[in-house]
Amino acid sequence: MRSQVEELAGIRERVLAGPSEKATAAQKAKGKLTVRERIGLLLDEGSFQEVESLRRHRATGFGLEAKKPYTDGVVTGWGTVEGRTVFVYAHDFRIFGGALGEAHAAKIHKIMDMAIAAGAPLVSLNDGAGARIQEGVTALAGYGGIFRRNTAASGVIPQISVMLGPCAGGAAYSPALTDFVFMVRETSQMFITGPDVVKAVTGEEITQNGLGGADVHAETSGVCHFAYDDEETCLEEVRYLLSLLPRNNRENPPSVPCDDPAERRCETLADLVPADGNRPYDMTRVIEEIVDDGEYLEVHQRWARNVICALARLDGQVVGIVANQPQTLAGVLDIEASEKAARFVQMCDAFSIPIVTLLDVPGFLPGVGQEHGGIIRHGAKLLYAYCDATVPRISLILRKAYGGAYIVMDSQSIGADLTYAWPTNEIAVMGAEGAANVIFRRQIAEAEDPEAMRQKMVKEYKAELMHPYYAAERGLVDDVIDPADTRRVLIGALTMLRTKHAERPVRKHGNPPQ
Repeated sequence: MRSQVEELAGIRERVLAGPSEKATAAQKAKGKLTVRERIGLLLDEGSFQEVESLRRHRATGFGLEAKKPYTDGVVTGWGTVEGRTVFVYAHDFRIFGGALGEAHAAKIHKIMDMAIAAGAPLVSLNDGAGARIQEGVTALAGYGGIFRRNTAASGVIPQISVMLGPCAGGAAYSPALTDFVFMVRETSQMFITGPDVVKAVTGEEITQNGLGGADVHAETSGVCHFAYDDEETCLEEVRYLLSLLPRNNRENPPSVPCDDPAERRCETLADLVPADGNRPYDMTRVIEEIVDDGEYLEVHQRWARNVICALARLDGQVVGIVANQPQTLAGVLDIEASEKAARFVQMCDAFSIPIVTLLDVPGFLPGVGQEHGGIIRHGAKLLYAYCDATVPRISLILRKAYGGAYIVMDSQSIGADLTYAWPTNEIAVMGAEGAANVIFRRQIAEAEDPEAMRQKMVKEYKAELMHPYYAAERGLVDDVIDPADTRRVLIGALTMLRTKHAERPVRKHGNPPQ
């Protein structure tokens, strides 16, 4: 027995060491950590329990039968993050370039099934070259099993993909099915077909980072939610995100003790937000002033910047914040902003995270490009997401809220539980200038001084239909509040709504706009 235990210890030592010192040196030369270093940074120290570390492939041909390393290029198991169970699988690029084969896929399938059964988050550390070509169609079938499990787990457990190397083809599709995608600049890329194939088919020449690097996906495509300069920072932020999410859809997000007083007045808000609706300001400063200790995690920070989506805490309870950003495109809703906010609202609803919506929106972005790009269809995604959400929903109108964008941004008419407004609010079909030009077109045209008449009609329209208490008088706003009381009012409302229960009609599933 002792000799066999010694043999086992020797095998485990080889497993932990990896395939070879040369392969490890090559990994380090690319500025990348090894697979076990990454897992060590993600999970609490000493908590990782590995599954199937001795698994080997059984493929033959193309020299595979002579090369059967332990783990088969993927490390799987579970551990804890801040004491809560988290499942993980991590590609080992040193073995077959992290490419997926039959045994490799079977390990991932097993750990995904375990995560779903245990009701715990799943984090994938991706550094793989796609399907293992030498194993043919069995590798493709392995990806199919991953995609099916990604879909089954969607909205059931949080799924986080961390891109730490070049990931092509099927290796890019699985992350696209998960809740959040993290990337590291320079070392991680995502694309369906690489630069060589692009050049052969279209004649376009482009680098890997230019085609699918972190900045491209964080700013242009919207595929990546978070991008960082190094793996250490990236994995630390994954841990922070996990601290804001529940373990599964049957639990509430974790609450923490809060030293920031719930009754704290936000006196600076009156100075941060100009009363003139045409003047820009930074909505992130409003969020910082309202939330606990000014801390929040912005999702998709660099994509569709005219809308902000963030996770934060109010009195220790996690909330999702959707807010227009007047600093970018005056805070209008366009195709990308609608998609960004809709996905965020759906994620919050899936994981029982209350939603606070901060409105300062002049409408949807007009233009031929937006109409031909399907702004109606994409804007409807946000409308559908809000209407379908059953979590506590509170909206706050800071300044202007015009037209369809007002309705879409969680107005009371589509199911917001409570709607508040500041004394600077203007809720209307459109701005006073545009409305006056339409309603009083004839009077303006026939006047001796058309411009003076137009200004007179603008003032009349504002006085009749756009004064701060018009919506409140008609029950469309629950209260007009002092901006300094915003934090207190929101916390009080969320506390009341914590036990909210909403029944949905019986159906297999909805058919949301695509």
